[in-house]
Amino acid sequence: MFWKAQATASLGVVSALIGEAIDAVSMIGAGIAMWRSTGATASLPFFQSYLAKAHAMLGQFDEAQHHIDQAMATIESTGERVWAVEVQRLAGEVALLSPRADATEAQTHFECALATARQQQTKSWQLRASMSLARLWRDQGKTQQVRQLLAPVYGWFTEGFDTRDLKDAKALLEELA
Repeated sequence: MFWKAQATASLGVVSALIGEAIDAVSMIGAGIAMWRSTGATASLPFFQSYLAKAHAMLGQFDEAQHHIDQAMATIESTGERVWAVEVQRLAGEVALLSPRADATEAQTHFECALATARQQQTKSWQLRASMSLARLWRDQGKTQQVRQLLAPVYGWFTEGFDTRDLKDAKALLEELA
């Protein structure tokens, strides 16, 4: 059951990443239900945060906030901080998708994610958090801050330039050059 739960929820995350929010809600929800039936808590915040994003993509913002809150509570109760960066980053993304699009709240989440990634010394998560903050700042016309934030992070990488995250970072830096 554990591996079926993992696979189902993971396929749901992929669905969320490619914009298939209805499938994402269904699969992640089913995966989490199976996951909980095993008593496992590992990776639960990751799945909960992507379930939140899928709900936000569908305009279901109360549900989205509920799942973000659950993900954060799970991190606090279990002490499993491996997903803390992504949960905070996705909380910021959800805040931006909301009808009231709270840029201040989003920036706070992105900065928290970035600080946690720096503390954990996780370069890939730092890139993701930097990209979310950089997009927000770009939309606010803060091009100099975007370059100062993103260029050094992008510069750390010596491989993996065909990954989506690094391609997106390169495109944003080129857009603002």
